[in-house]
Formats: sequence, C-alpha cells, structure tokens
Amino acid sequence: MKIAWFCIPAHGHTNPTLGLVRELTSAGHQVYYFSFEMFRERIEQAGATFIGCDGYDFDMEDKENADRVGKDKVFATELLVSSTLALDEMTTEKVGEIRPDIVVSDSVAFWGKLVAMKHGIPYVSSTTTFAFNRCSAKYMKESPWDIAKMLFAMPRIDKQIKRLREKGYPVKGLLDIVQNDNDTNTIVYTSKYFQPCADTFSDRYHFIGPSIRPITSPCAKTAEKTVYISMGTVNQNREFYRNCIHALGRTDWQVIISMGTNTEHFDRLPENIQVHETVDQMAVLSIADAFITHCGMNSASEGLYYKVPLVLFPQTPEQGAVARRVEELGAGVRLKSIDEADILDALNRVMTEPCYRDSAARISDSFHACGGAKEARAFLEGITHPD
Repeated sequence: MKIAWFCIPAHGHTNPTLGLVRELTSAGHQVYYFSFEMFRERIEQAGATFIGCDGYDFDMEDKENADRVGKDKVFATELLVSSTLALDEMTTEKVGEIRPDIVVSDSVAFWGKLVAMKHGIPYVSSTTTFAFNRCSAKYMKESPWDIAKMLFAMPRIDKQIKRLREKGYPVKGLLDIVQNDNDTNTIVYTSKYFQPCADTFSDRYHFIGPSIRPITSPCAKTAEKTVYISMGTVNQNREFYRNCIHALGRTDWQVIISMGTNTEHFDRLPENIQVHETVDQMAVLSIADAFITHCGMNSASEGLYYKVPLVLFPQTPEQGAVARRVEELGAGVRLKSIDEADILDALNRVMTEPCYRDSAARISDSFHACGGAKEARAFLEGITHPD
C-alpha cells in the first residue's frame, strides 16, 4: 500500500502520527510524508519518504502566522486555502509519480483533503485534537459552524474557492474543505471515553488512543511531591512563570518548569525549582503529582496517561475544549488567575483530594485499552483492501 500523508508544520500535529507511520512502514507499506524541513529527520526515522513543502510561498512556515492559526479561525482558513494553491503544482506532480492508494491528511491540513478530492483518491482524516461535529463543537468557545457562516460572507474567501475550482478541485463551497462528516474515515488520537459526545460519531471514526513516546532520559524524584509546569512552545507569559517561581519557591515540592526560550529571564532560582528550555516530558510526568498545562491535546493526554491530575490554563478555543472535558471527567481544576494564591490553591486541591488522581487514572485506563497504531494500520489496510 502506498500512502500520501500531509501535515501542517506543527509539533503537536506531527509527533502523534509518527508511531503509526513507523507501524505502517515496518509492515512493508510505503509512506510519502509531505511536511517541512524541521521535521525531516523524525519523519525519515519513522521509515517514511520525506517530501518537502518548504519554499512554495507557504505562509504557515512563518512562526507568527503559525501561532495565529490556533487563535484566529478566519485567518487560518484563508491562509490554508491559499497554501493549497501554492502547493498545487508540486502536489499534483508528486501524486502523479507516487500513485498513492490512499491519502491521509491532518484534519486542518486542508490541502491534503483537497488533493484526495482532486485526484479521486480515498481520504482519511488524521485528527490530533478531539473529533468535532455539531455535538462536540459546543466544547469550544467558538462553534465551527458559526465560523463557517462568517467565512461564507468573506469575498476574498469566495474568490479563493473559485480559484480552487479553476485548478481542478471539485469544491462546492467552504464546508467541503473544513467539515468532516460521519462518512469520513477518521483516525482520532484519543479514547472514546475522553472524546466528548463519542456516541455521535460513526464507526468510521477509530479512537486509537494517544501516541506516547518512550522515556529516553529518566528523571529523578527528589521530593515527596513533584509539580511539573509547561505552557507549550508558544506561551511567553513571563508574569505567570515569575508568580509560579515565587509561590512554589516557598514550598518543599520539587518543581520542574519547561518554558522554551524564556529561561534567560530567570536566574537565582530557589533550590527546589528547576527551569529548562525543554525536558523529556514523559520522564517528568512519570514522577509528577500535578501538572500545570496549557491543555494542548498532546500534553494533557500525556499527563493523564501517567495518571497525573491537571491544573488547566488554556490559551485557545481548542485548548479550552480539552480543559472543559478534563473538568467534566473530574481529572483537573481550572486555574482561576495567575495570582500566586490561586496557583497554590489549585495545586493543593489536585494533590490532596484523591478524586482528581482517581479520575485521571480512569482516563489513563481508557487510553491503555485502545488499539493504538496496530488498530489504525488494520483500519487503513481495510480501506484499500476491503474484505
């Protein structure tokens, strides 16, 4: 089986796919992964053939644009449709050479879905967030359906849709691009238990559980309680970090903070606090008793996999959806503010009240019960070689 795989230039959308890519290539399937130079090494290590999308006026490569995509849906859709056009000639040529049996595309890498439509190739959505439909969309502050209505009114979007048609893409309207339905074959990297409104999705949706990387650099536990803090690669809220350091420096807890390039702004740290640009997150979570997180789907899932209760500090609508689901299932509390007292209160609650760890353990059990990459491989094989 030959698979053309498309993804956006984002760690949170690429990393979860690599375990499945490795499973597919190990089984003898050929995966042609359309991505960006920063991910080449990891993609090739998973056994796929890397095809670069760099250098095609692809605006998602710009970090400011990439950061904005998670917060501004109107901008995101305009940008991604435009990017489809920038990549059109290259993808058409490569698909002609490869002749893939199936296209797998990240749920927001719309150009991958459009390639499948244009060339009449079976399409599978790879969804690294929750799966969203009319029911689960309520978990976001902004409804995708409301956003779609707004986009219809934008003349520049309509103009781009027309340009897509002129390039041979059979697109009736914007919803053809941004909306999946119950007839869309979809891989979702979570469990049915964690997925909101899971019973509203058809059996074409396979909930395979999160893709958990192995621990590579074990982390020593040096105190009775260990707190881990990470706000992802984008967050630059130095006041938040300062308040965490000041408040937690007066405790006897082991505190590990991953804060990207912010580290140069913090010195003379209390002895119980370690600050790093990056850490082996799996290793830290394996010893953690609480995790303050921005609620990225991957980070939240990794914490819950290790049965760690969460303190929830979402920054985008998608992260807000994750936070809401964690709250519903009782595995975390939302941070009221970045005041020192509120930070301490939230951490004390999740570490002293057993219900939070018990709820995290139930979610963890649901992750472990999923079929993982092997189930997803069988699902993809069944699409191209049905019984």
